[in-house]
Amino acid sequence: MRCRTETSQGASILDVAIGQYLSNIRRPGGLGKDPVRAERRAAQLAAIDPDWNPAERGWTVDWQRHYAYLAQLLTDGTRPAEIVPGVTRHGEDIGRWLATQRRNWDRLNAEQQHRLAELGVKKAPRARKATPKTAAASGPRAGGDAFQKGLQALAQYISREGRMPGRSAIEELPDGPHRVGIWVGNQKARRDRLDTAQLAALAELGVPWAQ
Repeated sequence: MRCRTETSQGASILDVAIGQYLSNIRRPGGLGKDPVRAERRAAQLAAIDPDWNPAERGWTVDWQRHYAYLAQLLTDGTRPAEIVPGVTRHGEDIGRWLATQRRNWDRLNAEQQHRLAELGVKKAPRARKATPKTAAASGPRAGGDAFQKGLQALAQYISREGRMPGRSAIEELPDGPHRVGIWVGNQKARRDRLDTAQLAALAELGVPWAQ
């Protein structure tokens, strides 16, 4: 698997501060002042992991670490649709990171897009623009407090459970219980009446039919 060097800066192996070591050698001139020796050392590191220095690939160590954790989740059997905001790996919110990559797909370089695509990740579709008729049909109720409360309940449920709620799911909010499962079903039934912002909010939480 690519991106094996997702080690954090504070990591140690056999009492060796490997995380700090990698941080040091990734810096300009970190492999030494002698260009021949530096090139030889770089080749030795690349033989262990071609991605040992993410900056040469056009991305950050943070991006590489999240990518590696995403690959691990998928290898462990997690389905892509289940990796929604709130799903974590080693303390990192991989679901939120993944939603950001899909939303900002065009800002990624070609190699980043290719590697994510190999994992089954696709660019988030553009939210449909609401027509004047749709906007009128949505009305205050759909775009107001009721929708926001439902969205809050859904985000809270996904953050805790790591999956979409079943129809019978009920989520407790400060103002009382919310039938979040029924609410999601109702939004799906009336998705043609949801505006662009509402669809985008649902898509960011990983709702399949909103993407």
